[in-house]
Amino acid sequence: MSISHRHIEVFRAVMTAGSVTGAAALLHSSQPTVSRELARLEQLLGYALFERQAGRLRPNTRALALFDEVQRSFQGLGRVLERASQLGRAEAASRLSVLCLPALSHALLPAACADFLRQHPAAELAITPQESPLLEEWMGAQRFDLGLSESGLSAPGTRSEALLALDEVCVLPAGHRLLAKPCLTPADFAGEDFVSLSPEDPYRQQLDAIFGAAGVARRLRLETHSAVAVCALVQQGLGLAVVNPLTALACAGPGLRLRRFGVSVPFRVQALLPEFRPAQPLALALLASLRLTAQTLAAQLDQALEGPVAY
Repeated sequence: MSISHRHIEVFRAVMTAGSVTGAAALLHSSQPTVSRELARLEQLLGYALFERQAGRLRPNTRALALFDEVQRSFQGLGRVLERASQLGRAEAASRLSVLCLPALSHALLPAACADFLRQHPAAELAITPQESPLLEEWMGAQRFDLGLSESGLSAPGTRSEALLALDEVCVLPAGHRLLAKPCLTPADFAGEDFVSLSPEDPYRQQLDAIFGAAGVARRLRLETHSAVAVCALVQQGLGLAVVNPLTALACAGPGLRLRRFGVSVPFRVQALLPEFRPAQPLALALLASLRLTAQTLAAQLDQALEGPVAY
């Protein structure tokens, strides 16, 4: 005989109730049956789980460690059962799963979600941030109802719709002398402290190529993986940077100002919809909110840069 689910269930009941008597009540069983099953579990394991003192059970360190694992398993089972129950109720059709790049989870999606939920107050949104290329792989695997990507290519098994077409922008700390210029050229960055994204980031690689072609040497003292972190470092006066316009706009304020960059570094956002996943009508409603939000953000960026922008 091998260890069965019943043995684990008995063990969990004893740990939860603190006694064999309590466990028997939880399981709607008898005390002798629970004692027998618990003893059989220890026999199959080959070691004791409890110290027996004056007719009472006291869990040892092995029992406590095993209980932690059992609890995690039962919590996972609970989530499965809850999801199964949801699928049998009407609100299952109102749950929407969204996959997006981390940068878009704070700079585009929140306003779109607010607009969407105002129109669909009973809807539920589950948002999962993920970087490329896993984002495209997961969308191609039909795991989500809608995705947001910066890639110009549709993942196999998906169809795409362009949402936004802008250019990267310059971010500067308040009071910097270059704020006197409405548009900065690569030459303006010569000798300036510059905050970069990580070397493997495609935008970083484009910018390095632009400055290299212009023969401009920047002081590359800081780098990070996040455009939000770049903006925070610039706001502290630690350098200048060129970042995506949505993050720049979200972070802009009294301590962080925006300016155009004289060389176009395209920033494109597209929605991805799975071709083979069962249709989710609310995905199109969220897509409509994303279109509206994209237009609004483009207009706000236009105002922040004090001039027209491409959309």
